[in-house]
Amino acid sequence: MGLGIGLVGLPNVGKSTTFNALTKAQNAESANYPFCTIEPNKAVVPVPDSRLDELAKIVNPERIQYSTLDFVDIAGLVKGASKGEGLGNKFLSNIRETEVILQIVRCFEDENITHVEGSIDPIRDIEIIETELLLADMDALEKRINALSRKAKGNDRDAKAQLEVAQELLKHLENEEPVSTFADRDSDAFKSLLRDLRLLTDKEIIYGANVDEDGLAEDNEYVQSLKEYASKYNREVIKLCAKIEEEMVSFDEDEKQEMLESLGVEESGLDQIIRKGFDKLGLMSYFTAGVKEVRSWTIKKGTTAPKAAAVIHNDFEKGFIRAEVISYEDFIEYGGEAGAKEAGKMRLEGKDYIVQDGDVMHFRFNV
Repeated sequence: MGLGIGLVGLPNVGKSTTFNALTKAQNAESANYPFCTIEPNKAVVPVPDSRLDELAKIVNPERIQYSTLDFVDIAGLVKGASKGEGLGNKFLSNIRETEVILQIVRCFEDENITHVEGSIDPIRDIEIIETELLLADMDALEKRINALSRKAKGNDRDAKAQLEVAQELLKHLENEEPVSTFADRDSDAFKSLLRDLRLLTDKEIIYGANVDEDGLAEDNEYVQSLKEYASKYNREVIKLCAKIEEEMVSFDEDEKQEMLESLGVEESGLDQIIRKGFDKLGLMSYFTAGVKEVRSWTIKKGTTAPKAAAVIHNDFEKGFIRAEVISYEDFIEYGGEAGAKEAGKMRLEGKDYIVQDGDVMHFRFNV
């Protein structure tokens, strides 16, 4: 399952350090996860989920396997990227293939680290990147409008409908508004345009506010302004100190927690980003729990039991009979499968069952 989150940012904002921390998190866990060969610009990292650890305390499995998430390091952005400046075309094509954008924004002063724009201004930095995305979308739409105009002259009904929506959408973009705020999103013509063009400003955006150590416990002026900006578009802001995140990758859980407490925070910014990215992609997890492994399986929210079973193996869907389901809470409360079953907390669910986040499942099938 492709779960791409594209990491973007201007030079010297902490993007590379953040990605390095993600990459080290991937490598640190490689003994426990059957990763395929990973390209240098991709990190496949485990999704933090304390529920798996609690299940393991009961089941005592040989291994624990977490859900994973792909982060793609997208490089080459400069002003003019939409016109091909720098590595602009590569930047834009890479980001088009991801589902969510994580934009690292510098929110700290350091005279030893030069900012490419000469000063610290999170909103300016965001606008540089998002203007390039906007311009790229406008360029893609203009090309599509030209093609649709030719088809519409031949009385192509679908082309006429798409042309009308594309022209309205172009006006919307020219007013410096992203595709995500376009009003007429429910029409078939709009959905068709979006499917074909994969417009950049329609993607979910998470802002990673990169602060120094002092900025972790209390929001500085840069973080405050970033949060005010993000609230206009209903976007998330997650604070992190990229330098510290990179240092903590090699820590065990106790050392990591001690470090976080000394900094006045409860949870690593990187862990928050991974979990929030998982949610923004519309994903959730169900669990299997046996002596061989306790494992988290990744599915889209709203997935039926047979489709969820197919994530384990296609035969599970083809020969699906039923699913035996225990909620995570009941599994923990009653000390495992046997206790939950005895308490009447195991349910038998059929083909129409919508899997819930945290379900502990066992599939019956016959092929």
